[in-house]
Parts: sequence; C-alpha cells; structure tokens
Amino acid sequence: MWAILSGIEGNLTAYEAVLADIKQQTAMEALYVLGDVVGPGSDNDATIDRLRSPKPGELEPQVCTGWWEEQCFALHAVGTTSDPVELRDRYGSDAIVQLWNSVSRDRVQWLRSLNFGFVELDCLLIHGSSVSASEELTPNTPPWLMLDRLQRMGVNSLFCGRSGLAFEYRLETSTMNTTVTTLDGQRSPETIQSQPRQAIGVGNVGRKPGEASYVLYSPGSDRNAIQFKTVLY
Repeated sequence: MWAILSGIEGNLTAYEAVLADIKQQTAMEALYVLGDVVGPGSDNDATIDRLRSPKPGELEPQVCTGWWEEQCFALHAVGTTSDPVELRDRYGSDAIVQLWNSVSRDRVQWLRSLNFGFVELDCLLIHGSSVSASEELTPNTPPWLMLDRLQRMGVNSLFCGRSGLAFEYRLETSTMNTTVTTLDGQRSPETIQSQPRQAIGVGNVGRKPGEASYVLYSPGSDRNAIQFKTVLY
C-alpha cells in the first residue's frame, strides 16, 4: 500500500495528523509527498525538518517539488527565473515577503535536491503534470489532454496534487486518428490505440484548516486499488 499526499503548505499540524492516520493503516510500503511542502503557512522550516527526519518506525517520505517550491527557487535566484511572477500575480507582494522570511536558505538547498516527479511501476507521481508544476489537472480536463499527459511518460496511472482536488478520472479504451502535414504538403496519417488509463487527484493536506485529504493506493490491484482518505484534526 502507498500513501500519496500533496500540499502540506507549511501546515505541520495537518501533516502530523495525516501521519497519525497512516500509522493506523496496514501493509504500508511507501509514502509519497507530491510537492508544495512549503507555502503560506508559518511552519515551513519545521515542516521541511520533519520530512527530512522521520521518527523511528515511520516511512521515509519520497518528496518531489511543487509550485510553491518553484516560487522559492525564483526568490533565491536558483531556479529558471529570478522573478516570482506567478506568486506575485496569484497572491500579491505580501506573499513574497512571507515566503522569503519563512524558508531559510539551507532548506531551499535541500528543496533543490528533490526530484521533479517519480515513475514507479506503471505510475507517474508528480505535483502538476509532466509539462510543468503549474499545470492543474482536474475532472474538467479534456480527455485528449489528459491522455497526452499520461502518454508522455508511458504510464497507465498519473497521481497529481496541483489542483488540491481529490478525484478519479478514467480513460477507457479508445482509437484516435491523427495526421501530420509537413510544409511540402505530405500527409502522414496514423491510428493510435489507447488502453485504459487513469488520473488521480490526491487532494490537499494543509490548505483547508481542520481537514486534510490524501490517497491510499494498492499497486497491481484493480479491486479497491484507490482509497480517498479524509482526516479531521
């Protein structure tokens, strides 16, 4: 059994509540944290330290970067840009000051060491999508786009946390006809057979006060393979 969560966002109390709930489960093999470890919460450094130092008997979390981590990288000029445009546009200048003051430089260096995502068995575990950490996949995402995001990595299941929603999105067996037309007018038709695939939104741990959500997943099992969990604290 895997426990998969996202969006702690510096809410250490919520993360501890989820860990306590995970301890009540049986046959746990892995814990994945799909980005947004830090956020507008005040316990960002403490949350990072908690992830880095699990207690005896706890699973060691496998952590990848998320949208908030990318904003940290921009603030500290260690990312692809030194201007946190998305953070300013979404939350305003006050959020920039708050994030700067709540994540120390040495913790940022640890965040930089994290993976962009994980491919395990036939699953992609990632914050946004294989395109970017900013992309929000939701139940309203067009089927062709969802299929593209799955096919890019050659997986049958995609777990994501950017939207903060808990959902299960299934793509059934389908046939697609595509045509590529070159500049000289040559056409290359192709028929693509797609097998059943799925995308799962794992919810959000720290965004909603008093309530945290995560997912339990049994790899290789079709019967009750996905369980959506809600923890009240």
